[in-house]
Amino acid sequence: MQTVYQLNADDLNEDFLEGLKTTFKHKEIEIVVYERDETVYLLSSAANRSRLLEAIADVEHERNIVVPDQEQFQ
Repeated sequence: MQTVYQLNADDLNEDFLEGLKTTFKHKEIEIVVYERDETVYLLSSAANRSRLLEAIADVEHERNIVVPDQEQFQ
């Protein structure tokens, strides 16, 4: 069995560990920890990559910038 947990390190607690122990009771497990890079995921499809690179170019060239009404944040 393979299970992938994606969570913030701040959310690790005893409940999480107990859940692991319950799920994999009496089995050898391997725990691999790595920092997720959201950019890799977002660039993984051609459509996303194209849209994100276009948005970056827009910001760099100050085009298509939407500025929300700042009053709502006061």
